[in-house]
Amino acid sequence: MSRAEVVEAPRRDPGPGPARRPNVLWSLGLFRSELVTVLRRWRTLALLVVLAAVPILIGIAVKVDTGGRGGGGGGGEGGPAFLTQITNNGLFLVFAALAATLPVFLPMAVGVVAGDAVAGEAGSGTLRYLLVAPAGRTRLLLAKYVSVLAFCAIATLVVAVSALAVGALLFPLGEVTTISGTRISFADGLLRAVAIAGVVAVSLSGMAALGLFISTLTNSGIAAMATTIGLLITVQILGQIPQLHAIGPYLFPHYWLSFADVLRQPVYWDQLVKNFELQALYVAVFGSTAWARFTTKDITA
Repeated sequence: MSRAEVVEAPRRDPGPGPARRPNVLWSLGLFRSELVTVLRRWRTLALLVVLAAVPILIGIAVKVDTGGRGGGGGGGEGGPAFLTQITNNGLFLVFAALAATLPVFLPMAVGVVAGDAVAGEAGSGTLRYLLVAPAGRTRLLLAKYVSVLAFCAIATLVVAVSALAVGALLFPLGEVTTISGTRISFADGLLRAVAIAGVVAVSLSGMAALGLFISTLTNSGIAAMATTIGLLITVQILGQIPQLHAIGPYLFPHYWLSFADVLRQPVYWDQLVKNFELQALYVAVFGSTAWARFTTKDITA
């Protein structure tokens, strides 16, 4: 079922529960409709273009810097550790690009999409038309969250693919030197790059749930997006204050850069597992509060 068919359905809200049991194909159609709607927005496309441009800028900057030095190690001393390896192996541009975009650019993009998920529909007046049988509020909210998670994966993939293409174009490819100092084959390194991209996408799931919850609190998409991004910045600042180090492990961005442990030999799982557990906690808490809010939300106002 397309989004147009959903909107054109009878204008009635069945409340917290569906009027009749929807089939699996209808549920998949609802998710597909939500995802297509997200990806068709010019705002979303602009965000993906910006994300794709970050690896290009990093690659060009490193190439120009090493060219000006007549060769040698790339990257400044104050930059991410991965930058110094890019000139030796273009695959490291993938790791450097993800490290550069994860603290700010990727979560901001997710915050925009998640914040607009419900509030944008409410502000435009289409939310009441979507809440018709056999959708139900729970199923619609779940479809919206899954579409935001899909965007997390797509945004991360855009950064990784752009970085890999630029890295292969500007720098040599070959065996990868891990953080532990051992060397692995390029194929193994490429598999680890895919794994790292997956870790980064999962790391954004907690913020996606938080943004969706904020989106259920207002009928203004702009307000929801601004609040989500503002909260991201606030949490990032709190995590940098030494006097507040005790609350650091409970802030959703705390373990984001643990993806670097995938590039160790063997892989260090301690920080990665803590990251997954923390994101699962945020998904459970804010996912349930978003559901509680959305199923009692007055969408006729």
